[in-house]
Amino acid sequence: MSKYSNIAVFYGSDSSEWEVSCRSGEYTASRLDDTRYNIYEVFARFGKWELVAFRKKDAMRVTFPEGARPRIDRNDFSVSVYGEKVRFDFVYVMQHGRPGENGLLQGYLEMLGIPFSSCSAFVSAVVFDKYACKSYLRDVDFVRLAPDAFIRKGMDVEAFCEQVTRTLAFPVFVKPTDGGSSFGITKVHAADELADAVRYAFTEGDTVLVEQGITGRELTCAAYLDGGEVKTLPLIEIVTENEYFDYDAKYNGRSQEICPAPVSDELASRVQETTARVYRHLGCKGVVRMDYIAAQDGLYFLEVNTIPGMTSASLVPRMVRTAGLDMTDFLTTVIENA
Repeated sequence: MSKYSNIAVFYGSDSSEWEVSCRSGEYTASRLDDTRYNIYEVFARFGKWELVAFRKKDAMRVTFPEGARPRIDRNDFSVSVYGEKVRFDFVYVMQHGRPGENGLLQGYLEMLGIPFSSCSAFVSAVVFDKYACKSYLRDVDFVRLAPDAFIRKGMDVEAFCEQVTRTLAFPVFVKPTDGGSSFGITKVHAADELADAVRYAFTEGDTVLVEQGITGRELTCAAYLDGGEVKTLPLIEIVTENEYFDYDAKYNGRSQEICPAPVSDELASRVQETTARVYRHLGCKGVVRMDYIAAQDGLYFLEVNTIPGMTSASLVPRMVRTAGLDMTDFLTTVIENA
């Protein structure tokens, strides 16, 4: 017996990731168990929330043409469909970037008392900001952090770049603190390239993180809750043809994503245990993916993805398949344990 009846899959976003979010949301909606739930697909972008499609239990998917999509009533997060008022009792958040990944959507749902699939508003806000997230992990002894520097828009870029040149070793990665899908990121090899990279990162957000590059193997692992226990999925190793795992490598086939990662059992266990410990330390909920560099001097934490990609080719679905799990059953586990 399910705890919920009407599931809203919420996708689209106000960020550069909105198209990826749509693909993730459509895939997730297609894999939800329609023998348990009525499934409603909500597209949201720049304050316009619309019902794109719905699928009632054991029925066909019904779509609405653009221009005739029912609007979501944000007073109580409901929608009128053919004269029937539908109230959503659970939200599967697939909105990459703002406002679905930075805590704003979660705060709205928390105020309405509607359960959802992702981390709380507070945890989402902290984890979405790469610098804030690293700050929460600086004192732990089970994972390393790359040396870094932080700048906010309006500060002196030239003085900041001089500081970075003095304190960090090149190459460095320059990235917006609150972005995803590698938008706004540059790998910088020399001091004279740094200022332009910082200004480019500012096109995606108001704060920028510069991290010293770490040489090693790029690994990623996902965790989720099942019956109160934090469980992890098989590791993936990312081997890219590009200089780093940028947007082109992620979405245009310029990388190998090897699952299970061809690493020793000892390293695999260490990454999985670290992922579970970070998950608990931060207070995460739902499916969360964490990225690392396995270097000669230890395991380095890169970032947390609280709304990881969920297209058919994305990393988490690949981990789920490798684990021998059924995707529909896996999503049910996430929903029923939220």
